[in-house]
Amino acid sequence: MTGVQYFPLQPADVAARINLMNKVKGLEEVEKYFNSIPQILRRPEVYTALLNCYTNEKSAEKAEAIMQQLRDMGFAKGTLCLNYMMHLFYKTVTWVKMDNMMNEMEQKGVNFDEFTLTIRLTAYAAAGDSEEMDKILAIMESDKRIILHWDIYGIAAVLYLNVGQVEKALELLSKLESMILTRVKSDDGYNCLLKVYAEAGKKEEVHRVWDLYKQNMRVLNNGYITVMSALMKFSDTEGAEKIFEEWESEALSYDFRVPDVLIRSYCRNGLLEKAKALMDKGISKGGVPWVTTWCHLANGYIHEDLVPEAVEALKKAISICPPNYKPSKETLATCEKYWEKQGNLDNAADFVRSLEQDHIFSPVFRDKLLCFIKEEKLQT
Repeated sequence: MTGVQYFPLQPADVAARINLMNKVKGLEEVEKYFNSIPQILRRPEVYTALLNCYTNEKSAEKAEAIMQQLRDMGFAKGTLCLNYMMHLFYKTVTWVKMDNMMNEMEQKGVNFDEFTLTIRLTAYAAAGDSEEMDKILAIMESDKRIILHWDIYGIAAVLYLNVGQVEKALELLSKLESMILTRVKSDDGYNCLLKVYAEAGKKEEVHRVWDLYKQNMRVLNNGYITVMSALMKFSDTEGAEKIFEEWESEALSYDFRVPDVLIRSYCRNGLLEKAKALMDKGISKGGVPWVTTWCHLANGYIHEDLVPEAVEALKKAISICPPNYKPSKETLATCEKYWEKQGNLDNAADFVRSLEQDHIFSPVFRDKLLCFIKEEKLQT
């Protein structure tokens, strides 16, 4: 993104630059760049990239204006730009416009793809309309032009769970399982089954799928993290410990996210010494604790009224925060508990701002934490 050009720019290059610029520099810089683009390079992919930026930022008015330009120039012929608008209407909860967009696609002879229908399915789930969800799913399964991957069933199963249709969700999980057993083997597919069965409260299915997973594939770190997290949905710390022992015996690369599942449980349940011992063991094996690991430990110290130790753990967590780190509610709660123990929430905002100046907190972390502190002060 230095602006140095060794080959003539093509429209595809410009479109890629627009999408990257939006992530790095923001919408204002994207607009400045777009206005500087020569007319000869303003092809459909360039306008579509700008549309993507507007829809990602929920800038509805500007997105609709660009969409109209695409129509006027005869560029709105494929599903990509139309799906961007569908996604925008979903995020802004404008269901009527979403239906209008689908009608426009039908009138233009543009076939719905799996993305179009998944967005509409998600919108019906958000509205709690299981009957319309059934209709969309039926279209997806009957239309031979729709590429129905296993992950569509995973998404649909979660959506049906969200509207209280447990049996329908289980039916879809069965179809997902059949696909990954008979067509395409997939680590992600097994992990999806483990997560959603846990969400559905089906512990026996979690164990059954885990056995299948181990029989049919070599399980890597993510698989162990997923099954341990699934068992923790049932507060089955003992079961998670057995899985952890299996993971240790496999001698995979030491990924601290695996013991992190147990460390979190130990700290939540007053087993601070076990948490510290497991953390020390991981470090001795060359593992590097995650931000969340230190946050869990800080929370454990707070529960034990060990404020100085909690502060040190929080400092370590903060010092390794990646750019734009998004803290969990548990992390925010741990920070709040620290200030509460200190007896002064008023100093918290100044503390957060000083950390941001030292480039320890990202703006995202700062804003969330300041908002959390404000809410806590109002409640107290």
